[in-house]
Amino acid sequence: MTDYLVKALAFNGEIRAMAVRTTDTVTEAQERHDTWRAATAALGRTLTGSLLLGAMHKNEEKLTVKIQGDGPLGAIVVDADSKGNVKGYVKNPEVNLAPNALGKIDVRGAVGSNGTFSVVKDLGLKEPITGQVPIVSGEIAEDFTYYLANSEQVPSAVGLSVLVDKDSEDDCVKAAGGFMIQVMPGASEETLVEIEKRLAEIPQVSNLLDAGETPEKILERLLGEENVEILETMPVQYYCDCSKERFASAIITLGEAELTQMIEEDEGAEAVCHFCGEKYQYSAAELKELRDEAIK
Repeated sequence: MTDYLVKALAFNGEIRAMAVRTTDTVTEAQERHDTWRAATAALGRTLTGSLLLGAMHKNEEKLTVKIQGDGPLGAIVVDADSKGNVKGYVKNPEVNLAPNALGKIDVRGAVGSNGTFSVVKDLGLKEPITGQVPIVSGEIAEDFTYYLANSEQVPSAVGLSVLVDKDSEDDCVKAAGGFMIQVMPGASEETLVEIEKRLAEIPQVSNLLDAGETPEKILERLLGEENVEILETMPVQYYCDCSKERFASAIITLGEAELTQMIEEDEGAEAVCHFCGEKYQYSAAELKELRDEAIK
């Protein structure tokens, strides 16, 4: 099974819902950044939640999710778009803590329970739109839920889960995924009670995916098979659009003096992408060309 996202309506339009498998996506992030167990879980949950947020939009719209907590991970930064592409990084990838009281990965301890959760949306307008709320949990799913309710005024339930292989030396990802349920205006009390009951009973999404269940089946568990109308499926992937040309444009902005210093002292430069780890080399001759452009 490859990674994909499912959009659906339920209860005759009273509920909007999505579910996504992100096992391959989170695996690629873990391998690119060599994240340790707690960092893998935190970054994987944020990647998954950001894909769900991105899928709410359309056309060329993009967003950036930044979680800045007071835990040892530091900042988590993720970019996602409406087409199922996502990329991200965590400032301190080599973080692993003792299991929490439930014997699970201590994501809250790694992220921290104080700080900010922000979403910057590029909707093609003159200026991006920013929404920011305090971190309320550090478990990340609850923070996405709080953001949606308070910044976007949409009552929601978000579930995000990453299953890391305890027996592997390299902390490989066994399964990852999540869901988002949103209550539309006019939803009945009966519908909400039914969903709350199902939410309380559903196992971890990553465990369901690891057992072979699909995003469609997870939505049926959450909402009832007879209530779900699948609208669309789309592939999702870890994708970085960095390039040597893009970094060159950024290097030009350093200005003549700094470029001259790089040419004379370092005889070149290396740029490394935070999102994918790709490295780009610039010779002294290439830097001279960029300096010429900077002083035009």
